[in-house]
Amino acid sequence: MDHRFKYIWYALFFFLIVACKETESEKINLGHVENTFSNPLLPNGPDPWVIFHDNYYFYIRSENRKLILMKTADITDLQNAESHIIWSAPETGNYSKNIWAPEIHFINNNWYIYFAADNGDNRNHRMFVLENTSKNPFEGVFVFKSKIETDKNDNWAIDGSIFEHKNQLYFIWSGWEEPKKENGMEIQNIYIAEMSNPWTISSKRVLISTPEQKWEQKWQYPGVSGPSTRVYVNEGPQMIVHGEKIHIIYSASGCWTPYYSLGLLTAKVNNDLMIKTSWVKSENPVFEQSEKNKVYGPGHNSFFKSPDGTEDWILYHATDGSTDGCSDKRSPRAQEFRWTKDDMPIFGTPVTVSKKLVRPSGI
Repeated sequence: MDHRFKYIWYALFFFLIVACKETESEKINLGHVENTFSNPLLPNGPDPWVIFHDNYYFYIRSENRKLILMKTADITDLQNAESHIIWSAPETGNYSKNIWAPEIHFINNNWYIYFAADNGDNRNHRMFVLENTSKNPFEGVFVFKSKIETDKNDNWAIDGSIFEHKNQLYFIWSGWEEPKKENGMEIQNIYIAEMSNPWTISSKRVLISTPEQKWEQKWQYPGVSGPSTRVYVNEGPQMIVHGEKIHIIYSASGCWTPYYSLGLLTAKVNNDLMIKTSWVKSENPVFEQSEKNKVYGPGHNSFFKSPDGTEDWILYHATDGSTDGCSDKRSPRAQEFRWTKDDMPIFGTPVTVSKKLVRPSGI
């Protein structure tokens, strides 16, 4: 063979090897990019709530007096999720207006949706539940099941959530101690009660948290329109268990301020959850605004596991502007969190919308 041709073949061979390596490198980089996401998950949506069931995430939201359910195998790709209107409020009545903070739960092989609503007057906000006996929440019909009678005096109630612990159902929610204002103020507390079934409270309610600390009492902020009456807020309770401890994470201060943040109540798993002293409150917020990252008012969260069950994630709403408040600029965001050796959650700081996060493990 002519030496010139031999060198040409060597050069061509070397070029092919380098090209293959570059292509492989590009694939690796592309794969890395495809395995990341950034917040927010949707352009808007307050009070985000999701459940993982049969290898799918079911995300529920309210919009224009309708409840919309979304289904996806990838929670970080909500914008492309299958979506259906699964219930519409009646034109009039006690649960016809102001549909707030829906949650969907799978209990005893039936689906239940809990939501707060009123007749157009916020003073009449109460909790209600829908039921669907189909195994697939996109099939069958969600029908009105019951009003949740939270106490004998029928007090104001919102943000209800249900959980089971040691074979006992519990309901937790935000409510007023009395139907009227207290000394010119409105005070929202966190209550717990036992349930005999998914729509019936069977015990007296027990107050487990009231906004008594300064960081829970932020209700004014320059440039943000808020209530004319002083309002101290504890709301949006969510339960999570880890090891020997059970936690209720709740939202505090006015959602119309950038100070809206998360607090923590902790009890030992063997404690009587119906005794107030079983619960210990954090002295400071455990998740709050980050001016550096331009994330404001993070709160009203839920929790989910990665598909393979190895990671814990928090899903919360927040805004990009300090004066956005309780507007439609609130958007759902997700990030992984960790645990300490003594079973306490570490949520860290809400991340900037420009930060690339690795998708939940197993997606």
